[in-house]
Amino acid sequence: MRFSAIVALLASVSLVSCAPTTTAATTACTVTAYSALASATASCTDLTLENIAVPGGQTLDLSKLKTGSTVRFAGTTTFGYYDWNSDLIDVGGTNITVTAEAGAIIDGNGQSWWDGQGSNGGIAKPDHFIGVKLLGSSVIQDLYIQNYPVHCFSISNSAGLILENITLNNTAGNAPNNRSDGLPAAHNTDGFDISGCNNTILRDSSVFNQDDCVAVTSGNGITVSGMYCDGSHGLSIGSIGGKSNNNVTNVLFENSVIVNSQNGARIKTNYNTTGYVAGITYQNISVSNISDYGIDIQQDYLNGGPTGTPSNGVIITNVTMTDIHGTAESSAKDYYILCGSGSCSDFTFNDINITGGTNDSCNFEPKGSFTC
Repeated sequence: MRFSAIVALLASVSLVSCAPTTTAATTACTVTAYSALASATASCTDLTLENIAVPGGQTLDLSKLKTGSTVRFAGTTTFGYYDWNSDLIDVGGTNITVTAEAGAIIDGNGQSWWDGQGSNGGIAKPDHFIGVKLLGSSVIQDLYIQNYPVHCFSISNSAGLILENITLNNTAGNAPNNRSDGLPAAHNTDGFDISGCNNTILRDSSVFNQDDCVAVTSGNGITVSGMYCDGSHGLSIGSIGGKSNNNVTNVLFENSVIVNSQNGARIKTNYNTTGYVAGITYQNISVSNISDYGIDIQQDYLNGGPTGTPSNGVIITNVTMTDIHGTAESSAKDYYILCGSGSCSDFTFNDINITGGTNDSCNFEPKGSFTC
């Protein structure tokens, strides 16, 4: 065998090491180079991704994992810059576990894209940092993600999924940079966007960002619990309307803390669109230092700014808010409800106590002990 062939063989072995575990159907692999990822996902069901450097213009493709696979991040995962709008990580499969070793960091290199405009303009940016489509008894847990470029998680068309103990830290994007014209460099940095999902749980996680902490735009049977949101636009339903799926039903937000944020509990529907929002519950939510709205339900939403005139094409019904408490800034409104004509019904609010704001405004009055 020629010397060059021997060198190539040794190099390939060093990139992926595989060893059978106690069951014949399970193969454990450690991947240390991006170039070895495709072969590893095709052959292994227990993958450790160690210090992977993803080249610019490439996706960390975990979208075709074998059923029952476990993926474990180790060390620091990094991403090179490229001027494009594709996801940087894609995850898909059935009965999948995605987790990380202690101390592992997934660094999205957001500084290379941040320009203060997010997805509203400027340079092309990744659509989402992580796209997730998982079925069966799948779990994503124990991840630490920092410096993601725009939206972080896009969780779509999934069922039975649990996400837990995840930290999203985009605080480095709070400061302006030389492209952001004095604004925070990071923008449109939603933490968890959930759409088209059923029976999905997100719990015990922290988000430090510059947009929605959690945004549910379609789906049924979704529980969001034990969240800590700092710098966000709140725990949101929406925006609803004008998309391929505009139905959101049976969503529970509970036992969460929202600080230094624009909004607390929020339901937003797009102006002059259609949709259906029902069975929404917020309970035991603490808010602090809210700059816009403690509770916000508005039917005049546009990405460029609300119109001030609500439309009634999206029905909002059976909304329950209980034990929502805390403080807003003096320039904020504690409560803001702007419904279209006849499109809101069956709201029940009890034990609501947000103080500090001024000029509250509600054109629809919920039942219960609440007074706007």
